Amino acid sequence: MAWAHAPLPVGRSLLTRAEREERDNATLAPGATQSSGAGRRAIAEEADRFRTCFERDLDRIHHSKPFRRLAGKCQVFIAPEDDHLRTRLTHAIEVCQVAVSIARPVGLNVALTAAAATGHDCGHGPAGHASEGALSPFVAGGYHHAVYGADVVLEPLNLCEETLDAIRNHSWNRPTPATPEGEVVAWADRIAYVCHDFEDAVDAGVVRAEELPDDVAEVVGRDRRAQLHAFVIAMVETIAETGAVGMREPEAVALGALRAFNYDRIYLRPAAVEQASRAASLIRGLAEHYLERPGRLPNGRGLVPGSPAAVAAAVRYVSGMTDRFAQQAAVELLGWDRQALPRSA
Repeated sequence: MAWAHAPLPVGRSLLTRAEREERDNATLAPGATQSSGAGRRAIAEEADRFRTCFERDLDRIHHSKPFRRLAGKCQVFIAPEDDHLRTRLTHAIEVCQVAVSIARPVGLNVALTAAAATGHDCGHGPAGHASEGALSPFVAGGYHHAVYGADVVLEPLNLCEETLDAIRNHSWNRPTPATPEGEVVAWADRIAYVCHDFEDAVDAGVVRAEELPDDVAEVVGRDRRAQLHAFVIAMVETIAETGAVGMREPEAVALGALRAFNYDRIYLRPAAVEQASRAASLIRGLAEHYLERPGRLPNGRGLVPGSPAAVAAAVRYVSGMTDRFAQQAAVELLGWDRQALPRSA
C-alpha cells in the first residue's frame, strides 16, 4: 500500500544555489567555512545551478573510481572470510557519519565536512598502511596516503581547495587542517577507526570486549555504539563551550587509551605484523615490476623503464589496486604461491 501525500506544487519557483548559499551561510557558526559560487579550484569552473561547491565535491567523490575501489581495500583484516568486517569504503562512510554528527549541531559546513570525510582515504594503497612503507622508496619525501590522495589520486576531480586541504591533512602526523571542518574530519577519523576496529577485532575473535581496560569502559563503554555516542557528544559539547575543535579531557584520555589498546592487541600483534610484512613485499615487488616494464601499464606505452615518469606511473597504478587485484597480479606476474599471499583471520 502506497502512502498518500499531497500533490507536489506545480510551477513553484526553484531554490537556486545562490539562494541556498545565502540561507545556509547565514546559519553557520562564526569561523565556519562558507560556500561560495563554484569554489576555489585549481581550474576555474562555472558555478552549479543548484549545488553548492562542496556538495559538488561530495558528488564527484561518490562517483569516482578511487572511492569505489575502497570497497576492495582492507581496513585492518586482509581478505577476511567474514564479509561484515570493515573495508576502507565502510570506514569512509562511518567517518563521514561521525564527522557530520559533530559538524551539524555546532554550525559547521556539513557539505564540506562530508566531502572531506568521504574522500579522506582515497590515497590508500592495497593492504592498508603496509602499502605506505612499501611505496615510500619510490616517492620523493615518502608515500603518505593523505597527501597522495589529495595531490595525485583525486587531482583529476578538480576539488575545492578547502576539501583537498582537509583530505591532505586529516592524519595527525600532518599539519593542522586550515578549516574547522577539516579538524572535525581528523578527529572523526580517529574516533571511527578506534571504535570500529575494536568491534571488528572482537567479532574476529582477536580480543574480547571484557579485555578493554576498565578506565576506558567506565568513560565510554565497551561497545562501539556507546563509544561513538560518548565521543561525539564530548566533541559537540567541547566545541560549543570553548569555540575550538577538540575533545574534553576524560573522553580524550579514553580515546588515547583505546587507541593504544588497539595498537598493542590488534595492529601490532605478531600475526598482523607478519601479514603486513608479506603485503609490503608483495606491493614493493609489483611496483618494481611495473617501473621496469612500464609497457605493461595502462597508457604506459612510450615510458622509459626506470625513468621518473615510469616510477610515478607504476606507483599510481599499484597504489590504486584493490587487495584482490594486487594478490592476483602477484601470482600471475611475480610467481607468488597463493598459500604465501598475505591474509589475516
